[in-house]
Amino acid sequence: MNLKLRGMVAIALASTSLMSVNALADSTSDLVQALVSKGVLTEEEGALLTKGRAEEMSVQKTKEKKNWTSHVNIRGYVQTRATKMLGGDEGVNLWSDRSVGDDRSLGGADKNLLIRRARVIIYGDYGDHLSYYIQPDLASSPQGASGGGFNYAQLRDAYGDINIDATKVHRVRVGQSKVPFGFENLQSSSNRLTPDRNDALNSAVKDERDLGVFYYYTPQNIQALFEEIGKQGLKHSGNYGMLGGGFYNGQGANARDTNDNYHFVARATYPWKTESGQIYEASIQGYHGQYVPSTGTYNRNAIGATSGSTPTIEGGAAGRYRNGFTDERVGVSFIMYPQPFGLQAEWNWGKTPGLDITQNRIEEKSLNGGYVMAMYKIDNWNNWGTFIPFVKWQYFDGFNKAETNAPENHVNDWEAGVEWQIAPEVEISAEYHKMKRTNLVNGNTANRKDYETFDADALRVQLQYNF
Repeated sequence: MNLKLRGMVAIALASTSLMSVNALADSTSDLVQALVSKGVLTEEEGALLTKGRAEEMSVQKTKEKKNWTSHVNIRGYVQTRATKMLGGDEGVNLWSDRSVGDDRSLGGADKNLLIRRARVIIYGDYGDHLSYYIQPDLASSPQGASGGGFNYAQLRDAYGDINIDATKVHRVRVGQSKVPFGFENLQSSSNRLTPDRNDALNSAVKDERDLGVFYYYTPQNIQALFEEIGKQGLKHSGNYGMLGGGFYNGQGANARDTNDNYHFVARATYPWKTESGQIYEASIQGYHGQYVPSTGTYNRNAIGATSGSTPTIEGGAAGRYRNGFTDERVGVSFIMYPQPFGLQAEWNWGKTPGLDITQNRIEEKSLNGGYVMAMYKIDNWNNWGTFIPFVKWQYFDGFNKAETNAPENHVNDWEAGVEWQIAPEVEISAEYHKMKRTNLVNGNTANRKDYETFDADALRVQLQYNF
């Protein structure tokens, strides 16, 4: 075989090697250099091969960068619930969970099994300066017994984070997302111990979300501590900044704005870790804006049907509240993460629109309320998984502005239960719920007035799948 023929064979072999082993660019370059040094290839031929390979790698990297599927992640969870009433008043409704009640209850009478949430989350990073998050709920709005099923795919989150720097210390979030007010409000429903959030802080923002623009500042050491809390499974709220603030429409998620006023919110939270390894977090938050409540008929008499009463707005359509009522709160939070014992407590105070039922009029009202919860985390108990028993007391003396007529809401509830994390993908929780609260769902069939208080006991069970 002459020199020219050997050169052609070597070139063919080298080319084949270069095309078949994309990840070994450095090795193939070494091979070309070795062939040049042995005289099998000329320097010009070696340079030609190396140049071709460099161009090929550049094109491949460009294609990979433009391939959007490499920047998409999908996860989610499904919650199925069942409730057994254990005693107390009949015909009751728990406004936050339609599975609670009996055959005399209304307001979406799903009194057997109920799919409470079915969330699919699409999220990811595109480059160093953009993160996105989209979350629909496929089982968010079950209709009543005559409603014919479900209203599917209600939007929960749809936002982008503009990372001002690659370290994500400074970022701006634009879109529909959670409003940074409270700890439990920011905590994912997939990560919360009790079936529902407390009424006192959850009444601040409908569905915890709104359309707005928020700035978050999170130093890298705080980012690292947030990640540690999450990895240890300590029921964190997620990273909403050490400092956060911004403005939002103010009427709640998936609702049109009804006035020309923004709500403004600010929050500061600080987590710290002691020498023993115990992690704590303390927060203060507040917001201010104008809120426009909705009105409708309700039953003021014990006749078993709506009597056509509709509240008026204080001052009338041309009065001082024509663009909404003062809606403002300040709240504090304290968390001792369960290692294994934990405590969680929040309280808030403020002003809100509220129904004066004696005058059948919506006025500016004051409110206060919060909760205290104790928990104990038992990891890998008898190789059966993680158990977290808990007890929670919540109190609210206020109004639910986002419900029709902004009704008065008095809550003095106790909950005691346990969450069993069988595996990361499956968990089940059960609790005894002693309820003493206002019935916020209109249209009772138990021959009582709307918005009356009730006492009832229930056993509530939830099965959750994480995927």
